[in-house]
Amino acid sequence: QVQLVESGGGLVQAGGSLRLSCVASGRTFSRNAMGWFRRAPGKERELVAVINYSGVNSYYADSVKGRFTISRDYARNTVYLQMNTLKPEDTAVYYCAANQLYIPGGTEQGYNYWGQGTQVTVSS
Repeated sequence: QVQLVESGGGLVQAGGSLRLSCVASGRTFSRNAMGWFRRAPGKERELVAVINYSGVNSYYADSVKGRFTISRDYARNTVYLQMNTLKPEDTAVYYCAANQLYIPGGTEQGYNYWGQGTQVTVSS
């Protein structure tokens, strides 16, 4: 079993940056693909970025490509989401999740473990 705990959210002005962290417990972290999702008010949860188990492959939603970077640190059992040039439309609750498979552009299907979420608010 994997437990995930996110941190790093907060309030930032448009154009600013934040780095989200997700610490995973359990021995299977290195064997899981890790994704970041977000849910904006009134919208469905959507995939933002995902990284495969080895860290070699990653996928980004078009809306964040070039601004967000996903990475993972095996020594710290942590996956990060570096968010730059933030926009008001990035405002959402951000969740990390673990999947046994790496599915670029996938949905929530297959993500069996979820964190509690961290709020990101971008003011204009």
